[in-house]
Amino acid sequence: MRTITYGAPVAILLNLMAAPTIAAELTPAKPAVVGFSAARLEQLDESMKALVDQGELAGIVTHLTRHGRVVNFSAYGKQDLASGAPMRTDSIFRIYSMTKPITGVAMMILYEQGKWHPEDPLAKYIPEFADLKVFSGTDRKGALILKPPGHAPTVGEVMSHTAGFTYGFFGDSPVDKMYQQDNPLAKPSLQAFIERLAEIPLSYQPGDAWVYSVSVDIQGYLVEKLSGMPLPTFMQKHIFDPLEMVDTGFAVPADKLDRLATIYGFDKAQGLTPLPRDPNVSVVPGLPSGGGGLYSTARDYARFAQMLANGGELDGARILSPATVGLMRANHLPDKLMTGEFGIGFQRMRPGFGFGYDVAVFEDPHQAGSTTGQGTYLWDGAAGTWFWIDPTNDVVFVAMIQRMMSAGGMPQVQNLSRALVHAALTEPER
Repeated sequence: MRTITYGAPVAILLNLMAAPTIAAELTPAKPAVVGFSAARLEQLDESMKALVDQGELAGIVTHLTRHGRVVNFSAYGKQDLASGAPMRTDSIFRIYSMTKPITGVAMMILYEQGKWHPEDPLAKYIPEFADLKVFSGTDRKGALILKPPGHAPTVGEVMSHTAGFTYGFFGDSPVDKMYQQDNPLAKPSLQAFIERLAEIPLSYQPGDAWVYSVSVDIQGYLVEKLSGMPLPTFMQKHIFDPLEMVDTGFAVPADKLDRLATIYGFDKAQGLTPLPRDPNVSVVPGLPSGGGGLYSTARDYARFAQMLANGGELDGARILSPATVGLMRANHLPDKLMTGEFGIGFQRMRPGFGFGYDVAVFEDPHQAGSTTGQGTYLWDGAAGTWFWIDPTNDVVFVAMIQRMMSAGGMPQVQNLSRALVHAALTEPER
């Protein structure tokens, strides 16, 4: 295991990370200096280590800051079980849907430039969507009944998964089957993705449901259309370079593959089973997925999350204004969608827990059954990575694992991390 010593100087921090490129780092601090109990915080490490020791996870990296200072940065277990390569604090992970908040920030950068407004119809920027229809059942012969949308889906609805789109693999409706039969995300480019999507009806009336969907890949296309840059180029120029996220991108360079963690499936009979690595992992795809295509490290993602926690700025690099971050992390769901009916994975839209622009939000944590601070926002990825930002207590937590969510279930690591961190917080904001 590698753990950053609390209060260690920055030189030790850099040495422990063994990063190939020296970049600016968040400053470490002893837990007591920023209002944590060191003894209670040890339970975080112990609980996460236990999941590895029990064979639930191959390895894990955790990164915790308060007031922008690092109080926990630990790696435990294996990066790859077969080779025995240890997990490192600079191990690289496929973060899947933790790509979504980064794409959301790219969209919010363009929002600040006046390129779009939440009430704008999608077709204003994507004319292929001008004639979208809505699935409304089937007739006696099994043919789809299509109706016009009650209102044209908007950019704001695409930002909050309420526009009418779906992913296809979470349901078995006729629309889901159309996604499954000709996966739009398998197309060779974002333009081809949009053209195919325009031929598939919406699965529900815009604004009438919350359905996890390809909406953020649509956002990726919007970033390209509104900025005139390929999505990877825009992210590199406006997010990764300014924040010194040195290991984040849509591909992993060949000289960094020794740091790429293996992704595992899991079932109770066989335990952890390695999944094949993408043979094109070092090649930027023709369709860069704004919804799930990035690789990153705990250190890089912590810098991204700390930027948001700071109101859009980190180490002199301002990405967004505080007001824009506020718009992104505000709940944009009406009460009728926060009933527990809608959700995905660990995240269920319910009283006290809603959704903003590409992040879920605890509007009322106690009502939602959590001890986290009001306004905490978060998201996760299909291989188990997760993060949350508690703006009330100025706490940021990032964790990286590589276990695909499956029928084998997943330990309740996200809720556990929030419960343990807040149990160790002896000086919360009041």
